[in-house]
Amino acid sequence: MSDHLASHPPFGTADLTNCERELIHLAGSIQPHGVLLVLDEGSLQVRQISANVPELLGGSLESLVGTSLDELSAPLADAVRPLITPDGLERPVPLRTHVVDPTGRVHHVEGMLHRVPLQGLVLELESVRDLLAEHNIDALPKRLQGIIAEIASASSIDVLCQTMAVEIKSLIGYDRVMVYRFDPDGHGEVVAEEREQHLEPYLGLHYPSSDIPQRARDLYLRNRVRVLADTRYSPVPVLPRLSPSTGTDLDMSMSVLRSLSPIHIEYLCNMGVTGTLVASLMKDGRLWGLVSCHHYSARRLPYQLRAACELLSDVFSTRLAALEAAAVAHSILMVPRVEKQMVETASVSGDWHQALFGVLRSLMPTFNATGGALLYEGQVLTIGNVPGTEDLSRMSAWIAEESSGPLFHSAALAKREPTFAHLAGVASGVLALRVAPTRLDYVLWFRREQLQTVRWAGNPNKPMDLTDPNHLSPRRSFAVWTEQVRNTAREWTEQELALAQLLQASIYDTIQQVQGIRVLIVARQLASVSRMVERSGEPMVILNERDQVLLLNLPLRRMLGLGATDVTSLEALSSHFAHPNAFLDTVRRLRREMQPWMGELTLMVNGEPLSVAVRADAVPSTDGGMLGTILIFTDLSARRAAEDARARLSEALDAGPAGNRLGGLSGVVEFDDMMSAVLANARTAVMSVSGTAAEAIQPGTLKSIESLTRRAAEVAQQMVRFASQLPRTP
Repeated sequence: MSDHLASHPPFGTADLTNCERELIHLAGSIQPHGVLLVLDEGSLQVRQISANVPELLGGSLESLVGTSLDELSAPLADAVRPLITPDGLERPVPLRTHVVDPTGRVHHVEGMLHRVPLQGLVLELESVRDLLAEHNIDALPKRLQGIIAEIASASSIDVLCQTMAVEIKSLIGYDRVMVYRFDPDGHGEVVAEEREQHLEPYLGLHYPSSDIPQRARDLYLRNRVRVLADTRYSPVPVLPRLSPSTGTDLDMSMSVLRSLSPIHIEYLCNMGVTGTLVASLMKDGRLWGLVSCHHYSARRLPYQLRAACELLSDVFSTRLAALEAAAVAHSILMVPRVEKQMVETASVSGDWHQALFGVLRSLMPTFNATGGALLYEGQVLTIGNVPGTEDLSRMSAWIAEESSGPLFHSAALAKREPTFAHLAGVASGVLALRVAPTRLDYVLWFRREQLQTVRWAGNPNKPMDLTDPNHLSPRRSFAVWTEQVRNTAREWTEQELALAQLLQASIYDTIQQVQGIRVLIVARQLASVSRMVERSGEPMVILNERDQVLLLNLPLRRMLGLGATDVTSLEALSSHFAHPNAFLDTVRRLRREMQPWMGELTLMVNGEPLSVAVRADAVPSTDGGMLGTILIFTDLSARRAAEDARARLSEALDAGPAGNRLGGLSGVVEFDDMMSAVLANARTAVMSVSGTAAEAIQPGTLKSIESLTRRAAEVAQQMVRFASQLPRTP
C-alpha cells in the first residue's frame, strides 16, 4: 500500500486508528432511496450513474452511459437545462419534475443539481409522492415565519439553543433533536434537547472529539445539512467508479445522497439510531456546533423541509452572533471607566504601580478571578490566591516565549506547561496582559482549579471494542460514564477576552503617555526613556516647545513609510496629512488652550488616505510655560472596515425581499413574510455590533452576519423557485 493510501485510507477501508483521515468525500456509492447521474455540462451526456438508475429510467447500465439526458427523459432535461449557469451550482440547487419508469408509471421527483469542477454536473433524484403526502408543505412559509420570530426573540444562548431544539423537532418530527456545541478542545456537549418521553435524556452529555473526525467537520462547513435515511441500507455503487474526465473518484462532498462512512454507520447502530439529520451551526465562519436529529426508524425528508432546516440554522447562527456581540459590547462599556480610574490614581499618587494595581483589584469580580498579580518595573504586587514570587517570574518568562502578542489566556495552564502543575490549586486558569514591550511586565488574573464532573456518553478513553482483536469498531456502550477533570478552570468567555484586549490597549496607551511626559521632563534621561518609546507599539511623536521633533518612534515611521530623520519639525510632519493646515491649526489651538484633544484625521500613505485617531496633549512646565506636545496615533482601518461592512449589510437589508441584493423574493407573499423575519433578525444582529463594539469584534462578525443572511436568502429564493415548479404529467 502506498504511503498516501496508508495515511489517507480510501472510503470504507478505515478503522478507528486512521478514520480521522478517511476519504469520506470519495464514497463511490449512494444511499438507495435516490439515484445519481453525472452529466457532461455541454451535451448533458451521461458520464456516470448509480447502479439503480435503470429502475427509474429504464435501459441497461451499459446503454445509459453515453446517452443524452434528452433521450432518457425530456421533462428531466427541460428541468435541468435552465439551472446551468457559468457562475452558479457550487452548491446544489433544487428542481422538481416527473419521469416515467420502465413500467409506464409516472414518478414525481425532486432533484438536486451541482457542479463538480472538471468532473461534470451531478444530478440526484428522489421520488417524493409519499413524502409530500406526509408533510403539509403548503403551510411551511407561514410556519417558518413564526419559528424565525421565536429564534430572533431568544434572550440568551441557552434559550436560543433550547428554542432551536424544540422548533426543529416540531417541524421535522424526528424522535430526538439535540443542539451540540463544540468546546475549544474539539469535544462536544449536548446543550439542548427535545425528545420523545420514553427516550433516555442525552442533555449534558459530552462526546470526545474522535466521534466526529476532522474531515467530517470540514464537510460540515461546506454541506450544511446531511440526511441519512436508514442505517440498514445497502450502498448503491456509482459506475464507472472513476470519472471518465479525470480518472479519479467522483468528489461527492456536496452530494445529498452520498454514502456515509461504515464506521459512522456502525457508531449510529451501536446507539440504536436508524435515521439522522445533521445541520451545521456557524459562528464567524467556523463550526460552532450542530443540530443533531435522531430517529429510531427509517426517515427521510423532502427538499423543502431540508431547506427549512438549513434556513433556520443560518437564522440561529445570526442570532448567536447578535447575543455574543451584545455581551461583548456590555463589557466594552467598562473600559473608559477603568481608564479614568487609572489616570486619576496616577495623578493623585504619582505612582503607576498603584494605578495598575487598582485596575487589577477592581476587575477581579468582573473576570471572576480568585487571584491577581502585577509585575511592573521590577515590583510584584498581589491580591487573593496567587503563586509565589519566583513562580510568577517563571510564569511571565514562559508566557513571553509562548505568546508573542499582548494577550495570553489559558483555562488549563498545567496542560499547556506541565511544570506549572503544582500551581493548579491557585492558577489553573490565567489571563495575562502585557503592559510593556521591552520587559516582562504583566497584569495577571488567576482562576483556581475547578473540579468538573463530566458526564460522557460512554468511556471516551475506551472508544474501541477490543473483543475481536482483528476488528476495531466504535464503542458499543453509550452508558453514562463520569470523569473527574483536574487541572482546569472555567473557560475565559469571549466577552471577558474582548474586554481584556481593549483594556490592554488602554493601559498600554496610558502608560505610553506617561513615558512621553518623562521624555520631556527628564531631559538627561532622554536616551534610555526614548528607547522605550521607540520600541513601543503605538505610533507616537514628541515635539518640544519650539515644534521640533524630539522623537518620532519606529511604529510611526513605519506607518508613514519614513526613514529615521525624514521628519524634524511639526511643519514637516503636517505634509503627511491630507489637510496639513487643519492639522497645524489643531495642534496650535491645543497648545494655546493647554487642553488635551482627541479626534480623527487623515494621513496620506503612499498616495492612499489612512484614517487615524489622534490623541494629543500639551505638557505644561512647572513655571507656567510649556515643555512640548505628545501625539499618539491609532490606525482606524479596522473601524473603517467594520463601518463599511455594516453599511454594505444595512444597504442589502434595506433592499428587502423585493430587491435583488439578498434574494429577490417578490411575488410569493408567504415567502416574502418569511424572508422579512430573516431580515429583521439580521438587523437586530447588526445593531448589536454597532459603535465601539464593532471595533473590538472586528469586521469579521459583520461579514459573518452578512454571509449567513445571504445564505438564508439564497435558500429562501430556491424554495420560492422550487414551489413554483408544479409537477407536470404527460
